[in-house]
Amino acid sequence: QLQLVESGGGLVQPGGSLRLSCVASGSTFERYVIGWFRQAPGKEREGISYISSYGGIARYADSVKGRFTISRDNDKNTVYLRLNSLKPEDTGIYYCAAGRTLDLAENLYDYWGQGTQVTVSS
Repeated sequence: QLQLVESGGGLVQPGGSLRLSCVASGSTFERYVIGWFRQAPGKEREGISYISSYGGIARYADSVKGRFTISRDNDKNTVYLRLNSLKPEDTGIYYCAAGRTLDLAENLYDYWGQGTQVTVSS
């Protein structure tokens, strides 16, 4: 069993930045691929980024490429997502998830956090 807890969301103006954190406990964190997903109001969940177990591979969805940066610190059992140049369409609940595959298909992730709200508005 792996538990994941997201934090760092909040209200930010367009063009602003946030850093989200995903803290894991209960299992061997460094063995897992960690993905970030988001769900806008009334829409399905969207995969936006993942990072390999030791951080050597990181990928991004086109919607966030060049603006968001994923990183991890396995000594702290934590994955981060830096959100820069935020747009109103980035608004949603952001989730981290753990899996074993380098992919953004959500059915490949076994453990999920409860999410943290990001609101981008002027």
